[in-house]
Amino acid sequence: MVALDERHTPRLTLYRMSANDLDDLTRMHLDPRVMATLGGLRSPEVTRAWLNNHLEHWRIYGYGLWLARERETGIFAGRGGLHRVEIGGREEIEVGYSFLPEFWGRGLAVELARESIRVAFTVLNLPDIVCFTLTTNRASERVMQKAGFRREGEVIYKDLPHVLYRLRRADSEGESETIREAPLP
Repeated sequence: MVALDERHTPRLTLYRMSANDLDDLTRMHLDPRVMATLGGLRSPEVTRAWLNNHLEHWRIYGYGLWLARERETGIFAGRGGLHRVEIGGREEIEVGYSFLPEFWGRGLAVELARESIRVAFTVLNLPDIVCFTLTTNRASERVMQKAGFRREGEVIYKDLPHVLYRLRRADSEGESETIREAPLP
């Protein structure tokens, strides 16, 4: 199996989260602009528990969310990747992504989502994956659409209305750019 601890996209280095990432994640989770669509601000204690849950996810499943750093500078940009979630009464594998505001509007979320898709379909051999966001988060919906996801409908998640998108491996196999395994530098 291909190592998933570190991945590279044209502009990002993605690496498996560790306890050393708590400060960067805390800064992100205390930014009201970032957290406006992710359930609200998270205290350092809540962020520590969140990080521990995601570290455990990596341990159990061998994949999870990566921390994203700008490739040229090494500056912390955000987080994202694949993780298990229950939504709409089903267990799903979600492609998630979140970036600090100074990195918004540069296509980095699409880049991270496409790498997550490559891993999901070419490494993990998953049949399908989902993305979802609040019904009011148009920017995130655009990311999903650009990455190739198709709108499936609306669902309730954490007592709030969300829009659910899905991508099936069979539907994306003709889109070689979307799922082709990216070489490591």
